[in-house]
Amino acid sequence: MTTRLTRRVFTAAAVTTLASPLAAPFIRRAQAAPMQLRMSLDTAPSHPRNVAFRDFLSKIEKASDGQIETKLFESGSLFPDLQVVKALVQGQVEMVCPGTWTITGFVPDADFSQLPGLYGQPIDVVHKATDGEAGKYVNDAVTKKLRVQVLGGWFDLGFNNWYSTKKPLNSLADLKDMKLRSPGGVLNSWRIRFFGGIPNVTAWPDVPLAMSQGTFDGLISTNESVNSAKLFDSGLRHSLQDHQGMGLYVPMVNKDFWGKLEKPLQEKILQLWAENLPTYRTNTAKSQEEGRNSLKGHEVAFVDVPQDELAAVRKKMLPEQDKAAADAHMSAELVKLVMSDVGA
Repeated sequence: MTTRLTRRVFTAAAVTTLASPLAAPFIRRAQAAPMQLRMSLDTAPSHPRNVAFRDFLSKIEKASDGQIETKLFESGSLFPDLQVVKALVQGQVEMVCPGTWTITGFVPDADFSQLPGLYGQPIDVVHKATDGEAGKYVNDAVTKKLRVQVLGGWFDLGFNNWYSTKKPLNSLADLKDMKLRSPGGVLNSWRIRFFGGIPNVTAWPDVPLAMSQGTFDGLISTNESVNSAKLFDSGLRHSLQDHQGMGLYVPMVNKDFWGKLEKPLQEKILQLWAENLPTYRTNTAKSQEEGRNSLKGHEVAFVDVPQDELAAVRKKMLPEQDKAAADAHMSAELVKLVMSDVGA
């Protein structure tokens, strides 16, 4: 008798629990398959962007408590960065972090770190703009134009410099008449022309072969990028370091995917990005220095443009800034915000 009563009580309690409207969501969530978050990067696995996002994706998985399963596609195995924004908007990937120069076709203001006013500037000055009103202005524009979720502050790639194969680079004058590969963006091409060079745009995954075949004489890139891509195997032998502009990446999530996440999880992901970005930036700066040292070991010669010369060149560039920005379809308001952020 006691046994029957206990079974009835247990059965009734189980039915009540299953029927409870409070319990049902948790049961459904436990049974539901995790949402797939695909991320596409066109840089090599050893690149600091890849290293950072492997860490960040693992943190998202942990914070989601099984709701999200991530997969990182590297080395352009899905899309080169020049195509990845379109893929994100179309839902072919859920997360990307493309260079600002690849977004200019959608939001021209995104590439403001290449403005003449930031040429040769220290990293803390650049961050005043990227983390200041100028950066917020661009993030708002990207969000509205592309209908994506921007995670917050931008990821540092590092300073862009000049690199060449056969021709030694001892001064900025040596850039004249060289065919130079640009990552993309009007201002990179503008700067190449400013020094008398000829712009060439080649997708990053195609650079090693193009360089070895002599498609261009040199390129704009960063120490770590050319090192991780092993461009010394493709003939890279010289570098002129002028910190011409900071390479930056914008972390974005597909809007439909973002909308499926509960608000606490959205807030947690945004918090994770904000908390880890300073460490990622520090690690990237260290990687750039290590990249330079590694390149030296592969017989790449380095020449640093003196600070006073950088300041003098920047002064010569500034009278052309408004026209260069207009040619790049940047808004006058954005240019004013940049100069205000850096105190110029």
